[in-house]
Parts: sequence; C-alpha cells; structure tokens
Amino acid sequence: MSAAQAVALIGFGQVRHRRLKPVGNRFTYGTYFLMLPLRSLQQNGPGALARNRRAMLSFYDSDHGDGRGPEQGGALAWLDQLLQEQGILDATGEVWLHTYPRVLGFSFKPVSFWYCHAADASLRAVVAEVNNTFGQRHCYLLDRPAYGQELRADKVFHVSPFCAVEGSYRFRLMFTPAQDRTVARIDYDDAQGPLLETSVSGRLEPLTQASTRHALWHYPAMTWNVLARIHWQALKLFFKRAPFFGKPALPASFVTR
Repeated sequence: MSAAQAVALIGFGQVRHRRLKPVGNRFTYGTYFLMLPLRSLQQNGPGALARNRRAMLSFYDSDHGDGRGPEQGGALAWLDQLLQEQGILDATGEVWLHTYPRVLGFSFKPVSFWYCHAADASLRAVVAEVNNTFGQRHCYLLDRPAYGQELRADKVFHVSPFCAVEGSYRFRLMFTPAQDRTVARIDYDDAQGPLLETSVSGRLEPLTQASTRHALWHYPAMTWNVLARIHWQALKLFFKRAPFFGKPALPASFVTR
C-alpha cells in the first residue's frame, strides 16, 4: 500500500492472556485498537481520525514516546529520533502504529507496536512501547525483524507485581497492510521457563465514522475496562497466593535493544 493510499485502520478482535505457573489464570475479552500509518497521515491529513483534538475516540501524539506534541513533530518525530540514536537510518518507509485510542479523553496503553519499514516496504525495525500502571514507560527495540519470526528481548522493565524482572520476552508479530488481520503475540519466560502467553489480534477495516460508532457502541468504556480488568486479574492472583514482587528501579536506558 503506497503512502498516498494508506489510511487509518481500526481493528476489532480479542486480547488473550494465560498464566502457566505457579498458579494458573487465563482470560479472553473483546477489544478494538487503531492501526495508524503515521507517515501517510502526516502527508495526507488525518482523514476520519480525530488527532490531537477532543472527540469520543481520538489519538494524541503526546500519549507516546517523550510526550512531544504536534508542534515538536509529534510521536513520529520522536520515533525517528529514537531510531537514529540507535543507528537505524534506513527506516524511511511507512510507520504503522498499533495502539489503543483515547476514549472520552482517557487512555491506557499497556503496549503499542511501531512497525517501521524501509523505503522498499520491507520491515526494518519494531519498537514495542510498554506502559505499566505506575505511569512508567519503556521501549524494546527489535532490530531487523521479520513478520512471523520469533524475536527475543531480555525483560528489564517492571510491568506486573506478580512477575519478577528477569528472563525474556518472545515476540511473534504478523501484520501487512494488504491483509485485513493482525496478530501480536508476546510470551514471557522467567528463569525457569515459560510463564505467560499473551496476544492481541483483530480484523482490520478503515477507520470511518461508521466504524468509530461501532467501536463506541460495542465497547463504550474500553479504557476503564482495560484498567478494571488488569486490577481484577491482579486481585485474583493475590487470592491465589501468586508470588508478589515490589517495584524495582527503572532500567538505566529508556530503550532495550
């Protein structure tokens, strides 16, 4: 899909989570998310996307990266700077951002995926931008990835008080603009082996007034539901006597490569 043709997409699908040990826990729930071609939107305008303005469903650049707004180039300028600082100079093609929107002005984004392509449309890098419920943020940079390939990164950032900061993540990401589905899977292994299996997947369609209404009608309080479910699952783990780990210091670097 060329820059002139790429439009903002919305995905409708499911979040899945399965804990394997030392106590079992699993859940699946419906969700929706945005898939945004940021270079195309910068060139052609936001289209049906409410960007950096109040709306029932909107996207704000300042919700990502270092919080810079559109007057500083927005989230795309932050991403380009991050890649350049990491020595990645050829990710000049489309950047697709898989993220949750703001709903009624509020948002919580457990993880956002930046799919960074080269000029020939090949996947050059992926940035997994992770937020925890303590208001902290960290990025995992996956260099020279491939869709469908298992990618690994050491876990250095505290997310859940029921998981230690040790071990590694296994990423498997599948998305192409020409298709109408996407899957992002993250499994976590602690020092003894597999502990968590998680994924978010969905069917993609253009973001329009009709698809926006569908999202708001079927998931009217998605942001609050995400936070409520996180805390409900934490409460269940607490009563199941899962091991509890305090919040450690932040990693020395904002980016783990």
